[in-house]
Amino acid sequence: MRVLTPICAVVATALAIAAGPAAAQQKIILKYAHVGAEGETQTQYAAELAKLVGEKTQGRIEIRVFPGSQLGNLSEMIDGIRIGAIQMGHHDFSSLDRIDPDVAVFNAPFLFSSPEQAMRATNEATSPVLQEINKKLVAKGGVRIVGNFYRGARQLSARYPVHSPKDMEGKKFRSVPVPLWNSMIKGMGAIPTPVEISEIMPALMTGLVDGQENPLNNIIARKMWEANKYVMMTSHMESVLAVFVNEKAWEGIPDADRKIMQDCFAEMAQRSLKWAKDAEAEEIATLKKNGVTIIDEKSGLDLKAFRESVGKQILKDYPNWAPYIAKLKETQG
Repeated sequence: MRVLTPICAVVATALAIAAGPAAAQQKIILKYAHVGAEGETQTQYAAELAKLVGEKTQGRIEIRVFPGSQLGNLSEMIDGIRIGAIQMGHHDFSSLDRIDPDVAVFNAPFLFSSPEQAMRATNEATSPVLQEINKKLVAKGGVRIVGNFYRGARQLSARYPVHSPKDMEGKKFRSVPVPLWNSMIKGMGAIPTPVEISEIMPALMTGLVDGQENPLNNIIARKMWEANKYVMMTSHMESVLAVFVNEKAWEGIPDADRKIMQDCFAEMAQRSLKWAKDAEAEEIATLKKNGVTIIDEKSGLDLKAFRESVGKQILKDYPNWAPYIAKLKETQG
């Protein structure tokens, strides 16, 4: 057995101390922002994702979630992630269209035939379209889409009954403040009126807008029945939200932990599907209990008219999407 001299022992100890921080990974803290309110499934998603990542990485990665627009409205949140002041966030794919307009194709209305198809088409592992667009997002904006989750089909709500696009002519309906939503609301026959989600209830209550569209869980979480007593089951969009990160922050995570995080995104995607399927009947019951009238095809909702009118408007405003849409529909499975 080799015995170190006092001088050698001191040198060896110093080297060990110096190597320690390099050998042991320091905790990585990621700020995660979103605009969801308490009670929404997107808020539940972010909280459970943070917990799961912390457990699976044994605390090496800590995700600190800031819900409810705490770090700014949608535009400010996107800008924060682009410059790295915020490391992660989630929202509709189209919220990234300032980086590359084609990313909004994943939110194209009446595109997917089922929640499962929508999830496959918006998962980089199974979607060549997302693989292609992700490269452009990284190159142009330093942002990468790393996950997706299902929030439910989006439905219309209004202060009066709607059966076809004709019923929306000349009426102001809230649109998410991104170009695709303006096209969709226009295709539905209404006048698109961009309103941030944090201001949606004042806009509905004061009559600034006559109606809006959102998944049922969001309509319930924000008690929109206080202003809108009619919900139309248009299911015009399978609401899949994108989880995105600052590219430099993503590359700064060790490979092994990035793989763990990707596994966590996949697990949470499946959880979100189950949440939506389990909740729909109860959500409809909650709305009815609060005085909401549900209008579907059986009660005169003309879905064919909505599909044709909206589809025509989308192709007019986004003619270059035709090849993408064709590829996305191939993910039927």
